[in-house]
Amino acid sequence: MNQSSKDELIWMSGYLSGLISSQGVTASAPAAGAVAETPKPSVGKITIAYGTETGNSKRVATDFASKAKKSGINAKVVSLDQYRLNDLEKEEYFLTVISTQGEGDPPAGAQKFYDYVHQTDKKLPKLKYSVLALGDTAYPLFCKAGEDVDAQLQRLGGSPLVPIQKCDVDYEDEANAWFQSVLQSLNQTSAPTSAPAAAPAPIKKAGKKIYNGTILTNIVLNDIGSNKLTHHIEIEAEDLAYEPGDALGVVPKNRPFTIEAILKITGISSDEKVTHRNSESTVRELLHDKLSITFLPERVVKKYAEVVEQDIPATRIDLLDLLRIYPVKDAEQFKEVLQILEPIAPRLYSISSSLEAHSGEIHVTVARDEFRINEELLCGHCSDYLSEQKEGQPLEFYIHKNNQFKLPAADKDVIMIGPGTGVAPFRSFLAERDAVGADGCNWLFFGDQHFATDFLYQTEIQNWYETGTLTKFNAAFSRDQKEKVYVQHKMLENATEFYEWLTSGAYVYVCGAKEPMSVDVENTLLQIIGLGAGSSPEEAAVYLEQMKEEGRYLKDVY
Repeated sequence: MNQSSKDELIWMSGYLSGLISSQGVTASAPAAGAVAETPKPSVGKITIAYGTETGNSKRVATDFASKAKKSGINAKVVSLDQYRLNDLEKEEYFLTVISTQGEGDPPAGAQKFYDYVHQTDKKLPKLKYSVLALGDTAYPLFCKAGEDVDAQLQRLGGSPLVPIQKCDVDYEDEANAWFQSVLQSLNQTSAPTSAPAAAPAPIKKAGKKIYNGTILTNIVLNDIGSNKLTHHIEIEAEDLAYEPGDALGVVPKNRPFTIEAILKITGISSDEKVTHRNSESTVRELLHDKLSITFLPERVVKKYAEVVEQDIPATRIDLLDLLRIYPVKDAEQFKEVLQILEPIAPRLYSISSSLEAHSGEIHVTVARDEFRINEELLCGHCSDYLSEQKEGQPLEFYIHKNNQFKLPAADKDVIMIGPGTGVAPFRSFLAERDAVGADGCNWLFFGDQHFATDFLYQTEIQNWYETGTLTKFNAAFSRDQKEKVYVQHKMLENATEFYEWLTSGAYVYVCGAKEPMSVDVENTLLQIIGLGAGSSPEEAAVYLEQMKEEGRYLKDVY
């Protein structure tokens, strides 16, 4: 506390507690059974290249390389952002593990490779390859990046060792079955005429459990005068099972008045039944519960243009606006439009509660997202939907496991950096550690715009500090002084003690905006390591990489 600001010291003493109303371990490598004993392979070496956003693909690739070496195959593991593109022509046995982000996009680190295989015409006649695609079936473009890479490698003349394997969020069993098939293929005679090994048999798994919850509380955490609207939402449900670090997944519904306007402009009956993706529903059910009709991506707008046979500029636009500007001929043509619409993608929110402290409940922290397009003020679909939920209303949701963002053992120290709604999982962490009596130390960095209006969970944080659950706390309120102050500035102010925590084995967690926050925080972390160790930037980077390998530096950014 010796380097805390005057404001922080005053706050820690509790004199300002009345300013705001009281309203206001690491995952191990994917588990896998031992690879069955196989005869010595005729293949000497393979390349396993991974493209990852959260670290899953890297863990899988590293695990497979270890298994390959035990089988007598020398496996080189490389990140796709470090892969030399010219080497692809020289490859004979090439495996890639790649995840899908956003709207079917590859991870940022795999973008260069992804673009290259789409743009090059260099043939790869000797390439034998296979793709393991990681994704989430809750999203419309499931494993699209992996599918695209597989298609392009075939286009360039590559021969699949085994067919592409697409994996959902619980990927371990399917991934290991795929790699077992790859090993079997590599152990066969490698003559060009040999047929590829069969794809692993699909593993039947239960779908995501859908919870039927009830809204208990929906309050705004910001005080009057804030530029933000941050909602704290509490939901009650039976048989809840989640851990701190997991996320709540919800599929937002479309607004009833928008549905009525679409029905009126198209002339279609709301009760007419339509089959969409092998499931029969009424038109109203499709438009309200299942189909994305807001902010349509360019690929859907392009398909719409083909249906209505009109030239429409490449843009993102709501379905209702499309219908008004480029109307359909009749209800029958609108049925064709329904077929090109994609399912509503679920949104994920970090869980901000702990079952140990909030039995039978799950809490989320939702910032109502507002943005402008062509001078029009718009709101994020799901944040708008959740922010309008009333007490007593039902809400369907599921739990999205996040095995790469979990608390360490109870005796380990943790440093949590979470400005804005990034504080959500750390409320869960602190509630959990408080409830179970964990004896590890806890240090929280929080930031937002103004102390008086934007100090999320201020009363709870103060209570945790006063009772000793929170060992150290630093706050950065960027707009409360002439020069903007962010969490990274508070980190630097406490650089000496921060580095001492690191060298004592503390785990560092970062949650919140991917850019620029998480980038600035990581650069500051490198600076702190360099200052503390008296090392070069290159040596600091090696230290941080080692922390990542040990599972002591974990991010959940968006």
